[in-house]
Amino acid sequence: MKVVEGPYRSWPAPERRAAVTVGVYDGVHRGHRAVIVSLGEVAAGMGLALTVVTFRNHPATLLAPDRVPARLTTLDQQLDQFEELGVDQVAVLDFDDELRQLSSAAFVTEVLVDALDCALVSVGEDFRFGFGQEGDVDLLTRLGAAHGFTVAPVALVGDAGGAFRASDVRTALAEGDLGTAGHILGRRFMVRGTVVRGDGRGRSIGYPTANLVLAPGQAVPRRGVYAVWVGLGDGTAAGVANIGVRPTFGATAEVLEVHLLDADIDLYDRVVEVEFVSRIREERRFDGIDALVAQIGRDAEEAARLLAAEAGSLP
Repeated sequence: MKVVEGPYRSWPAPERRAAVTVGVYDGVHRGHRAVIVSLGEVAAGMGLALTVVTFRNHPATLLAPDRVPARLTTLDQQLDQFEELGVDQVAVLDFDDELRQLSSAAFVTEVLVDALDCALVSVGEDFRFGFGQEGDVDLLTRLGAAHGFTVAPVALVGDAGGAFRASDVRTALAEGDLGTAGHILGRRFMVRGTVVRGDGRGRSIGYPTANLVLAPGQAVPRRGVYAVWVGLGDGTAAGVANIGVRPTFGATAEVLEVHLLDADIDLYDRVVEVEFVSRIREERRFDGIDALVAQIGRDAEEAARLLAAEAGSLP
């Protein structure tokens, strides 16, 4: 899969015409996937490069900086998802002042036509673009006719509960509802981060933990304890994770820490992916270290039971 990024005027000339879809695509949930898969089928039949245009930073960082949503996926995670869907090319735009001020007509001419040579554009029926979000599907269709490309609007994809939306995934995570989040995503929610050295408290009480540094603005589930699978790049390990401030120790900064159940691996400086399987309990303060250690033992046993039951149900 080819990835082009940086100023769009400096992108290399396209090797073939493109079938393009444009969006933030945070989470790459079931609705996003339906659009991309459908467009991919048409692109294959027309010999076009299946292309996703997305953004390095959420447009709200400039348009509504006080309401920037937490990100469900890092850009690297998105790229992995796009590649799994058979995307040929991803064009990553920086949503900066120049792009924000670009008119609808200029966006079409400079990005879709000049930079990508699009022959087909597929977007959701509520798609807005250009300065002040002045452009809609009708305007895009008229501009497409003038520039020689076709526009194929797509109805929002969902189920009886409504359209699949990234905002609903965020709401579910905030409530600790992994089931709803996973239903919309089409897979379990997971985060990717780098393991750094913590204060060593976990090892001192017999439960060493990997402390993850996540991307700024990364969404995480509600504070509490979870059974997780930990992707190590060269394999997967069972684990129990805690999200919270560790109130028993009087800490105040929120952390994500993971204890591997059946492995003792040096994870420092490694990038790992944590897949949230099941919520075990809320975070709470204990009266002392002994009570905390006893509860961590019970949490580890419950996580092992949940993960073993899942592994045993696989074909």
